[in-house]
Amino acid sequence: MRHVPLALGQTSTGATPLEQPLPVYPPALRALHKPPQEIEARLVVDAQGKVGEVHVMGEAQADPSHRQFIDAVREAAMRWTFVPWRTRQWAADANGDAHSVGDHAQPFEVGYLFRFAMNGDAPVVEARAMSP
Repeated sequence: MRHVPLALGQTSTGATPLEQPLPVYPPALRALHKPPQEIEARLVVDAQGKVGEVHVMGEAQADPSHRQFIDAVREAAMRWTFVPWRTRQWAADANGDAHSVGDHAQPFEVGYLFRFAMNGDAPVVEARAMSP
């Protein structure tokens, strides 16, 4: 997740994965034993924690076989869900006691690196969050 500055008295929680089904290695490419393929993607997550958009680096220049990996990433990532990202504003009253004065779910973006490889005849797919 990219770093978002918080205001004084503001806290945030959530933006953590709930469900992350991995992409499926494209069946038509398994027999080709292609070298490992990496796909960088930015997931746009709505305020309810559902992925609404997937932006893939270099998609416009991708060749047809690489596009199959991109399609697999997009299909899987669109089914991902996250704990919604919430920001809460705190304030102190006249006695110095803190209390919440606002609680809002926020959309956010997060980057992931997807890696497709073959281990013998077995496809291996991994996904890991990228640093902001």
